[in-house]
Amino acid sequence: MQTIAVSNFRAKIMTFLKEVENGSSIKITSRGKVVARLVPPDFTKKSAKQELIKIGANAKLFDIISPINEVWNADKS
Repeated sequence: MQTIAVSNFRAKIMTFLKEVENGSSIKITSRGKVVARLVPPDFTKKSAKQELIKIGANAKLFDIISPINEVWNADKS
């Protein structure tokens, strides 16, 4: 992620907006402190989908409604 100062962002705003439109993300700083992040509008949706794909690769899905054949200690009373 690219980091730029507010003054530089102000001077070249259209250039940076084009970069974001093309998928880049930019951190904007003021006196060395990050005050904003500029991200593409679908960034959260895209990153959430990628995270779900990662989770899905390791997830095990089962039928949670049907009874199982395991006896629990609480059932023995």
